Amino acid sequence: MNSEVVIMYADGACKGNPGPGGWGVLLSIGAHEKALCGGEMMTTNNRMELMAVIEGLKALKRTCEIAIYTDSVYVQKGMTEWIHAWRQRGWRTSDKKPVKNEDLWRELDQLAQGHQIQWHWVKGHAGHPGNERADALANEGVEKLLAQAKE
Repeated sequence: MNSEVVIMYADGACKGNPGPGGWGVLLSIGAHEKALCGGEMMTTNNRMELMAVIEGLKALKRTCEIAIYTDSVYVQKGMTEWIHAWRQRGWRTSDKKPVKNEDLWRELDQLAQGHQIQWHWVKGHAGHPGNERADALANEGVEKLLAQAKE
């Protein structure tokens, strides 16, 4: 991989599922890094995993080659295996049910267009530095949200 590849670590967190959730993303290219986080009051872990990648892609100012690292099999397999069939079936699963989180899958699908993306799954909570930072950012997103709710 050359230094022109954007490295993205994305993670989601949820205190209760559903419950207050957060997303975190760490973007780096060469020596430059950008950390982002946010959250929603009533959400699910899968929605926050998707939001982390969505917000990371929104932060990019141009079409890029990107290596995305996620500990979410749901996101990784969704984008590399399942999404093609969902599109063909009108956003329905193989058993004809609506795809869960269709709004976010559609947004992610749209944002991913044009970029060259390599999707990588990493084991969560296994000491992987980039994933640990994204996890900390996701939890920071929840904490900020809860602190704002108390104000």
